[in-house]
Amino acid sequence: MKKLFLDDVREIEMIYDKSMESEFDIVRNFNDFIEYIKINGLPSFISFDNDLGLDENNNVAPDGYAAAKWLVYESGLDLKNFKFKVHSANPVAAEQIKGLLNNYISFLNKK
Repeated sequence: MKKLFLDDVREIEMIYDKSMESEFDIVRNFNDFIEYIKINGLPSFISFDNDLGLDENNNVAPDGYAAAKWLVYESGLDLKNFKFKVHSANPVAAEQIKGLLNNYISFLNKK
């Protein structure tokens, strides 16, 4: 299964080696993130940005942390072996995403 890249503006080669571009599908916002996973299932790896720009009404769009919370609290997916990276330039939000996902995965693996 492909890897997923969640970022509103960056291209994959801005974070990863250009040769890895074909390994990823790109989603640019929270709604497309959820739709992608509902259609395709959990990717083998997700790379998260946090700040995802503005929505269609020029309001701050749901962010990468909201996407991570959706995975944990609403998706119903088995995240025991979930792999991810946070490439966000927002250090506080990056730690929130990592903390939520790492703690949840750790909890699942202790069961």
